[in-house]
Amino acid sequence: MKLKTKELIFCSIFAALTSILAQVSIPLPITTVPLTLQIFAVSITGLILGSKCGFISILIYLLIGSIGIPVFANFSGGVAVLFGPTGGYLLGLPIMAFIIGYIREKSSSPFIVIIGMLLGLILDYTTGTLMFATITGNTIYQSIIYCVVPFIVLDLMKIVLAYIVGSTVSKRVSSLLKLAN
Repeated sequence: MKLKTKELIFCSIFAALTSILAQVSIPLPITTVPLTLQIFAVSITGLILGSKCGFISILIYLLIGSIGIPVFANFSGGVAVLFGPTGGYLLGLPIMAFIIGYIREKSSSPFIVIIGMLLGLILDYTTGTLMFATITGNTIYQSIIYCVVPFIVLDLMKIVLAYIVGSTVSKRVSSLLKLAN
């Protein structure tokens, strides 16, 4: 797969955006998992860059974090974060961006695109919850209560906001990417 220079630049910009928004971290009293804007960043990345570049952008973000650069929530980084209890939520993010981008490429219907965004979020919840349960020894039910339930309403709000912002910005970015051809 060969990427054009502008595609590489946009992938890098959105990896940096995700790194920045991951630092907007609010601790919740009922869980040690922080509330961040990663879901918002990944949703926008998929909407604006599409499946291929969205996936690559978030993969770049994970690779940067895996080598120890503190781009994950609370300025953390390293392989231990990716393979720790909440690492599954991070590992599911490139797939989430891919799904959102793919659905956006195939449909212009707001309803279908938002359903695609929800599907991506559910997949991310699934990978994260399974990894959390496996590493901590909790049941799936306990892991859902601890790691998913506190975030559902806020993540749904992030998805709607990402759709609003992403729909507007994606038109401009698409025209810039077309100039590269």
